[in-house]
Amino acid sequence: MARVNHRNGRERFVLCIENESNPESLEVLKVYRALPDLDGRRHKLIRVIDESGEDYLYPADYFVAIEVPSTARKYFSAAG
Repeated sequence: MARVNHRNGRERFVLCIENESNPESLEVLKVYRALPDLDGRRHKLIRVIDESGEDYLYPADYFVAIEVPSTARKYFSAAG
């Protein structure tokens, strides 16, 4: 089942741009699925499904939001 964000009903994807304190959990320049987490957001954190396949909170400045074309969205969704 696809996870969706709370704003537009679509999955949200982010590009990792930093992994200094978590190199085993995050790959720089890799796209990750982000999950809604209002408490995390208030603390400048973002919840992503990382390399372990589980969702964890990371510093929001480790990522930039990206738009994934609808034709590619299914591949990202199936991959994690």
